[in-house]
Amino acid sequence: MELTVVEGDITQQQVDAIVNAANERMRGGGGVDGAIHSAGGPAILEDCKRVIPDGRRLPTGEAVATTAGDLPARWVIHVVGPIHGRGTREQLVSCYRNALRVADELGARTLAFPLVSAGVYGWPREDAIRAAVDTIRETPTQVEEVRLVAFGQGTFAEMRRIVEERR
Repeated sequence: MELTVVEGDITQQQVDAIVNAANERMRGGGGVDGAIHSAGGPAILEDCKRVIPDGRRLPTGEAVATTAGDLPARWVIHVVGPIHGRGTREQLVSCYRNALRVADELGARTLAFPLVSAGVYGWPREDAIRAAVDTIRETPTQVEEVRLVAFGQGTFAEMRRIVEERR
């Protein structure tokens, strides 16, 4: 599997599926979640409501798929990352592992990830990158290309450095 780092907007990635760093209620939010819902249109929210009905929650570390609405991707795979200080690194690792499992179930061959939990959830960026890179490389999958999508030059440089040193 090819693992690359790109800087840019995850909603613009030309891949089979993108991963959304969602909240447990799956009703949209800020950051990556808000950007995906905004760019993808109302079809994503409607599918989220079907997959996770009101009153239910997606557990931390789990993954589910919905339509991608108006996005270039075909699917959005939603994961709920842990909040630093409350969740565990194993839950963070599970986000990547379970997203790859769902991608395999869908038949997706190209997949784009944001850096899960490293924004508003406060996970230390370097550890979040290492968890992502190691888990993606160690998880058996049929996905042929995984892109780590960095928002901002600083994150891009750090992600690229860690991917190279972990080869």
